[in-house]
Amino acid sequence: MGKNERKYPRFRDIKLSNFINENTLRNVFYMTAGIVVFIFGVVVYGIILNSLEDTLQEEMLKKGYPDLKEVNILVDRKTFTLSIFEDTVLIKTYRASFGRNINIPKSRANDNATPVGEYKICDIDTAYKYYKFLKLNYPNLNDASEALRKGLISQREFDQLKFEFYYEDCPKLETVLGNNVGIHGIGELNYIFKNLPFVYNWTDGSIAIKNESIDEILSIVKKGTKVVIK
Repeated sequence: MGKNERKYPRFRDIKLSNFINENTLRNVFYMTAGIVVFIFGVVVYGIILNSLEDTLQEEMLKKGYPDLKEVNILVDRKTFTLSIFEDTVLIKTYRASFGRNINIPKSRANDNATPVGEYKICDIDTAYKYYKFLKLNYPNLNDASEALRKGLISQREFDQLKFEFYYEDCPKLETVLGNNVGIHGIGELNYIFKNLPFVYNWTDGSIAIKNESIDEILSIVKKGTKVVIK
């Protein structure tokens, strides 16, 4: 190979390089376009599903209940649902998201898990960062007893939690168990997340449902409404 051949690339090599670059750009464009079309299709599918959902009032009337007087809430972490019952009669089921750590029940602050057990709504905040918030009385007496048995809290802390469980609306004592767990909306990203046809667990341990669902539930619950999480 002569000196000039070493100094300048062959025309065939330049042409091949340009072809590879154009082909790569074309593949990237098709892939990006495919992802955009897929996401658009997923959102449209979610919008269709939401449009077919009956309101709580419609579900109540279909089951013969003009109003609800014995409301209970059942939350199922396995089926990602929150269900409204009138006593033992199922009225409506909502899709729900949970803490990022879905494999264990909550036992500590910052474990990103959702608690399991029987609770009650102990406070209602209509100006919450995730739209509206139905606070639960976590940790309850069972949570505190288990934590005492494991040595996570002291006897003094247990006694205080026990007092608050019986005589206060919501637990106020800060312990390693954490608190401020409840049912809330999605907030500013409601339109995006509510139209996803699959569940994405993103909370710190609370139960999240779309903003419109929180509004429906607020029309029938009050402080003291029982919430069972399994």
